[in-house]
Amino acid sequence: MPYDISIIRPQIQANDVQLRGEGVSLARQNSIKKALRTLHTLELTATNIYKYQITSEKSELNRHLIMAMCNEMTHYQDFQVKLYEYGSRPNCLRWAYYIVGAVLGCWSRIRGEKAILETGIWVETKAVNHYGQLLKEVEWDDETRRIVEKNQADEDGHIARWRKLLETI
Repeated sequence: MPYDISIIRPQIQANDVQLRGEGVSLARQNSIKKALRTLHTLELTATNIYKYQITSEKSELNRHLIMAMCNEMTHYQDFQVKLYEYGSRPNCLRWAYYIVGAVLGCWSRIRGEKAILETGIWVETKAVNHYGQLLKEVEWDDETRRIVEKNQADEDGHIARWRKLLETI
């Protein structure tokens, strides 16, 4: 299913928020919750990588980093909402993912534009593969699957954007 990756922050209506899991086996619920917790913490890492790569310079790279950060924040919120809809909570150790993202972001920023783009490609490639694995392994409800697929498409778009920018330097 094609997704419009030019939409950075899709709109959510009040009716989109639902309590989920009724009539779903405990094993399936646990599988979904575990996957959502994983995606939630990984999106926190990605958000912080971009946040800590952004400089005060008025550049096209910074514009793209800001767009990517906003998009990753949306993914983070998507999965947080889904966790609560399923009666679960985020990982209590997510602060460690925050730190990992900050370190990767700062380190690549210090190393320069090429390192920023290469870090983005590396992280997003890992994310796309992880999304693909979870899309195959988890029996998602239809609405949550669409969100996971859209977020995976966004990550593919980030890879394409970083590769294109990398070619220009």
